[in-house]
Amino acid sequence: MSSFMGYIYDFARKTWVNKFSNAHTHQRVVNKPKRFREFPTVNKKYCIACGACTASCPSPHAILLVRDKDDDEGEGWTYPVINEGACIRCGFCAEVCPTDPKTLECGENHLYEPEFNIIPSKRQYIVDDYLCIRCKKCMRTCPVGAISVVDDKMVVDPLKCIHCNECVDVCPVEGAMKAVIVDNLQDQKDLIVLVVNFLEKFIENKTDDLRSLKKDGLLQYEVPITEIWDDALKIIPDGEIAMEIIRKSINRMKIRIIDWDSDKCKKCQLCVPECPTGCIKFDEENDTIVRDVEKCLRCSICYQTCPFSVIKYFLAKFAFEENEDGDEVIHISVRNSNICNDIVVD
Repeated sequence: MSSFMGYIYDFARKTWVNKFSNAHTHQRVVNKPKRFREFPTVNKKYCIACGACTASCPSPHAILLVRDKDDDEGEGWTYPVINEGACIRCGFCAEVCPTDPKTLECGENHLYEPEFNIIPSKRQYIVDDYLCIRCKKCMRTCPVGAISVVDDKMVVDPLKCIHCNECVDVCPVEGAMKAVIVDNLQDQKDLIVLVVNFLEKFIENKTDDLRSLKKDGLLQYEVPITEIWDDALKIIPDGEIAMEIIRKSINRMKIRIIDWDSDKCKKCQLCVPECPTGCIKFDEENDTIVRDVEKCLRCSICYQTCPFSVIKYFLAKFAFEENEDGDEVIHISVRNSNICNDIVVD
C-alpha cells in the first residue's frame, strides 16, 4: 500500500505536472542528423536524360522526366521532376545519377561513388564476343563510360551501367550487344519451350507439304503471334518481356524436323540399333517400328541409316516480323536437309 501511495504522490507532484504541461521535443531530436535525406533537389542543367533516376525509383510516379519547350535559344531542357507526394526520400535517384556534377542531390547520398550505385533493372548488358566487330560505337555512345576495351574485347561494367539501352540501339550487328533479362529465368525457359513446341507441332502437321517437297524446294508459312500470345502471358504476365523473349528466341531459332512415313516402312529394323537414345523400337505386338518423339534428339542418324527413304529430315528457320497488314507474325522457312540420302527403293 505504501508503494502505491508513493507512486500517486510522485505522479501528483507539481514539478511532474509542469513538465507534462510544458512538454516539447528535445533539441537533439529536432536537429536533423548529418545523413538525413531530404526530398531530392534537381539541378536540371546537368541532366543528360538517361532515365537512370526513373529506373531506380521504387515509388510509382515519384519521378517524371519532362522536357521544356524549344525556343529561339535552342532545344528545351530535359530533366526530372520530383513529386513530393509520392517520394519516399530513399535517395536511390541521387545514388544512381551518373552526371558530374550531380543532377539530383539528396543529403549525402549524391556523394556515393559510382561503384556503389545499384540500379534495379530487369536487364544485364553483355557483349557477344563472337558477333562483335569492335566498331566501338557502343563505347562512344555510352553516356557514363560503362563500356571499355579489355584484352581486345568490348566489356560492359555492370556497376557503372545505367541500363539506358543506347548501346543496343547503336550496335550495327544484331545480337552483338545483348540486353539479357536476369529475372524469372525459369519462366523464360518455359516460354521458349512453349514457342519451340508450338512451332514444331505446326510444321509436323504439314505432313503432305513435307512429303511432297522437292530436294531443292522451300516451304514458307506465316503464323500470327496471337496464336501463342495468351499462353505466353500465362507464363510471363509482363507483355513487354514476353514479347522480347519470343522475338529473340524466334530470330535465332532453328529446328530439325523428322517425318516418319510408317506406310512405306519395310520393317528392316536397321534404324533401331543405331538410335543413340533408344527412342526407336520394334513393336512385336503390332509388327511395326515406333519412335518415341519425346526422347528423339533429331540427330538424323535414323534418316541416314534408312535405305528406303521412309524417314525425311528437314531444317526449319524462323523470323519475327510484320506482314503487309502490320500484324506481328512468325515467318517459317522449311527446306530439305543437305545430308545426302538419295537411295530410294519403291
